[in-house]
Parts: sequence; C-alpha cells; structure tokens
Amino acid sequence: MKISTKGRYALRLMLDLATYNTGEPVSIKDISKRQDISEKYLEQIIAILNKAGFVRSIRGAQGGYMLKKAPSEYTVGMILRQTEGDLAPVSCVGADSEECERRSQCVTVRIYEQLNNAINGVVDHITLADMMEWQAEKVEQYVI
Repeated sequence: MKISTKGRYALRLMLDLATYNTGEPVSIKDISKRQDISEKYLEQIIAILNKAGFVRSIRGAQGGYMLKKAPSEYTVGMILRQTEGDLAPVSCVGADSEECERRSQCVTVRIYEQLNNAINGVVDHITLADMMEWQAEKVEQYVI
C-alpha cells in the first residue's frame, strides 16, 4: 500500500497543529507557509479532519484550527484512515475486505494478513506526541 499525498499532508498538518499549539487557533495560511503545501489542498484535508472531529474550527479574523484532544490521543493510524481509508495491502484482507472465492485455497493471503497486521501495529502505536518528540530531536541535532 502506498500512502497518498493526502495522507502524508494530513499527518504534517496535524503535527503542525500540535507543534504550534499556543492556545490560539493556527491559520491554514501559516501552516501552508511552514509546510510548503498549498492552502487549497490543506483546506480540503482540514475539512476531512474537522468532519472526523479531530480539529476544532474557530471563525473570524483571528480564527483558524486547533486540535480537539491532546497529541497523545491521536495515532498515525487514526489520521491515515480518515484520509486513506483502510490501510490493508490488498482488498481481500482488512476491515473492508472483499469476499474472495479463492481464499480457502490461497496461500498468499497469509502474507497479506501478516502485512496488514504489521502495518496496523506500527501506525496504531505511534502518536502525534511521539512525532513531536522525534521532531524535537531533529531540531536539537542541528543546534550549534
């Protein structure tokens, strides 16, 4: 499975909201500049995340977006599933698996199930808080 730009940008957007949380809303314009992603594309992604209840929208001149919960309460898996859907490597495994008449004789399905379990095991155990720590480590590496 290959994660699309929508999924990758959703992670960056949520990480940006977590990182620049000062108690004030963060504007799409500011996120766009910091992340080098078009405002139009970010607006599409934030609409998905807002509908999912991940972010809170504040209207007005000083408006923008804020996370609804603490960064430790969002996993990478939660965010990716909102933008990508099921993360299964093939259609015959995963939450939205399709019926396959060959499944009972299929040897490769075991590989795909293990891949699916591994993917979910990773993305469901990494939080935005973890990503914030990793980002801080990167910044510390470049301090002179």
